Amino acid sequence: MREFLSNQLRGMGQSEIRNMTRECERVGGINLGQGLGDLPTPPLVRDGAIQAIHDRKAMYSFPEGIVELRQAIAAKLARDNAIAADPIREIVVTIGSSGGYTCALLGLLNPGDGIILFEPYYGYHLNAARIAGMQPQFVALDPPHFDLDEARLRSAIRPDTRAIVLCTPSNPSGRMYGEADFRMLERVAREFDLLLITDEIYEYIIYDGRRHVSPASLPGLRERTVTLMGLSKTFSITGWRCGYAVAPEPMARAMTLVNDLLCVCAPTPLQHGVAAGFAAPRAFFEQLATDYQRRRDILCAALSDAGMRPIVPQGAYYVLAEIGHMGFATAKAAAMALLERAGVASVPGSAFYRSEAGEKLLRFCFAKDESILHEAARRIRDARHALAANETVK
Repeated sequence: MREFLSNQLRGMGQSEIRNMTRECERVGGINLGQGLGDLPTPPLVRDGAIQAIHDRKAMYSFPEGIVELRQAIAAKLARDNAIAADPIREIVVTIGSSGGYTCALLGLLNPGDGIILFEPYYGYHLNAARIAGMQPQFVALDPPHFDLDEARLRSAIRPDTRAIVLCTPSNPSGRMYGEADFRMLERVAREFDLLLITDEIYEYIIYDGRRHVSPASLPGLRERTVTLMGLSKTFSITGWRCGYAVAPEPMARAMTLVNDLLCVCAPTPLQHGVAAGFAAPRAFFEQLATDYQRRRDILCAALSDAGMRPIVPQGAYYVLAEIGHMGFATAKAAAMALLERAGVASVPGSAFYRSEAGEKLLRFCFAKDESILHEAARRIRDARHALAANETVK
């Protein structure tokens, strides 16, 4: 009997993020690996979904989403992102921002097209592109600043390159990019006629008074940019799978068709719930950033005390920590040592790199209840001597 397996899946396994979650469950540890986000869902969002269920709003929505949600998104984009978007023609509600990314790949690009990823990258950006038949092309960003470099970008572009993917604030580095970066991207994208796909799901989780800037707010980029955003992180509803994409009408129309064919629509009652969430006062989003910054500082202090070297993030809720000086052969070995000795799960940096640079890093997620995060911090500090000794994990 022949082997029934897609060629795109050959050599591909489940993400190291999910693998470390399984390992964490095996030992009953604290999971600072996967970005699950266990903070409570805001009552406004929770009750909006519950009311929609009571009101029997359980039928299919339009594949592009319920009108009320798209109107709320358009108002939010104008208010917070300086993006004018037609709620009827330029916004698509998707199965999370990852669903929007898949719709962009399948609706706007072709198998064999080259797609630029900045390294460190989010693994799903890479593997979803591979499944879609794209050819990933990489541009390395150097820690600890992870600055975009125009010369490196230009050198990575090939005749088959059709798109650039940018995550800001970045998962996993926490780096935020600004107008100067986007003007460089506009210059390059215009010259080579490239699509820009931006993942901005962490737009409200930003620190030290910084301001999130959307690339599509620049007039020269709006026409060639697909903006991916979501509600999973902002409202702590990662399992609801509600995101959205913003793009010029022809692109949005193609993405809507793919969304319909793959998913039909996002869950209708949950769309009503997140629509209610957009009515949250400005203070909610400000407090969100404040609360996460406090968690960031708790974890970074513990990592530093344990002999690791945290790269303090500007946004998102992850921190990369340098562990290359600690003597482990691989990042996976370091992650397993921390899990076995401290009961705290992280993710090997190799999950975000194709190069050896990832073997010197671990990624931690601090989207945890604060009491749990304090306990994780205590365990990390207590493991300092064991990690420094770099004993063999049996």
